[in-house]
Amino acid sequence: MHIPDGFIPLWQCAIYILLMFIAWGFTLKWLVESLIKFEKEKPSTVRIIFYIILTVIILPSFIFVVQAFNIPIPWGVGLSLMGSALVAIIYRSPWGAVMIMSLVLMVQGLLFGDGGLTTLGANIINIGVIGGFTGFYIYKFAKPLGDIPRALIGGWFAGFASLIVVGMAVAFEMALAGTFPLSLGFISQFIYSTVGGIFEGIMTMIGCIILLFLRSEIKNLDK
Repeated sequence: MHIPDGFIPLWQCAIYILLMFIAWGFTLKWLVESLIKFEKEKPSTVRIIFYIILTVIILPSFIFVVQAFNIPIPWGVGLSLMGSALVAIIYRSPWGAVMIMSLVLMVQGLLFGDGGLTTLGANIINIGVIGGFTGFYIYKFAKPLGDIPRALIGGWFAGFASLIVVGMAVAFEMALAGTFPLSLGFISQFIYSTVGGIFEGIMTMIGCIILLFLRSEIKNLDK
C-alpha cells in the first residue's frame, strides 16, 4: 500500500502533507490527553514499564517487520500487511495508529526507500488514518459480542476491512493523479486487498486474543 515517489503530482502531494499535519495535530492532542489520564490513574510500575516497552520497542518493530515482509502472489506483486487496525485497537484510539504508522513510514521512506518521501503524507493518511479509523470502529461496534467473540469475529473483520478500504483509497488517489484508471484500479485493488485482508484479519484476530490475555495479566499484577 506504500505509494512511491512520482506516482502523484507534487501539488497533490502538498495537499496530503497538509492533511498529514492536521492528523498529527489531533494525534498530539490525543497523546497529551492520554498521558494526563494515565497519570491520574496512578499506574503501577509494571504498567508503566509495559507501555513504554510496547510503544518504543514492540509495536514499531512489529509493524516494521510486518510491512517489510512480502509474500509472493500470482499478480506480479508482493503481499504485505499493514497492522493499522491492530495498533488502533491496542491503543483504544485510531490516533494511536497514526502515531505508530507515522514513525514506521518515516523510517521506511528515509532509510529503506519503502514508499516515497513526496508521498509520505498520502501514505500516512492511507495506512495510519484510514486504516486505523476503519479497523478501530469496526472493532468498537463489535463490543456487544463479548470479549472473546469480539476478539475473534470483530478482530478479524477489523483487519480484513481496513486493508480493503485502504486499497480502495489508494486506487482513488491513483485515479486523481492520472496514474491509473479508476475502474481498473478499484477492481485490481479489491482483488489484491481481499486476499491480503484475509491474512490481515487473522493477524489482527490473533493480536486481539493476545491483548485480552495481557490486559488480564496486568490487572492481576496491579492488585
